[in-house]
Amino acid sequence: MRVNTLLIAANLVAYALAAPAGEAAFVTFALWPLGSYLDPELGAVVGFRPWQLVTSAFLHGNLLHLALNMFGLYMFGTEVERALGSRRYLRLYFAAVLCAALVQLAVVSGAVGERPYPTVGASGGVFGVLLAFGMLYPNRIVMLLFPPVPMPAWLMVILFAGIELTSGVLNTRSGIAHFAHLGGMLGAWWLLRRWRRRAPWWY
Repeated sequence: MRVNTLLIAANLVAYALAAPAGEAAFVTFALWPLGSYLDPELGAVVGFRPWQLVTSAFLHGNLLHLALNMFGLYMFGTEVERALGSRRYLRLYFAAVLCAALVQLAVVSGAVGERPYPTVGASGGVFGVLLAFGMLYPNRIVMLLFPPVPMPAWLMVILFAGIELTSGVLNTRSGIAHFAHLGGMLGAWWLLRRWRRRAPWWY
């Protein structure tokens, strides 16, 4: 079974297991800012724990959030895994997840005076896969859902990165971890460039 299929299955299973636990799952496994805080809404002490760098990527706020991320993984992950091989694809995915989490920690932990909030979702990994798709298949024509306009993959990646950067800087679309998405792209880009220098025959 392909790694991409296993990743999608793991996210679906994690959602099914976390749903009955409700907010308790977020207290332990979501990505919280550095430090410890008493959250009055949750009625619990929350804060960063090392495992959250990974576990937060398998939690989702609702079914729509899960569906959008898994759709992106399904659309682009298979092609990327076919190009890189399963082992490298898995490494790339988790490099994107970890880099996304670290960037989000840096941004959120630096927001002095704001109420701490958790970050969840596979978006960092998905954006890393999207970046890899654009680098591996730059001239492949893709059709966006919104807007339904065909464009080459390299342009799609630049467009998404620009939207995320602008939204993050202007703090629009509140509640979305824009810089984590960019962090996922950065992690995937760094690993692909590293592999390209060491093994240029595949790129």
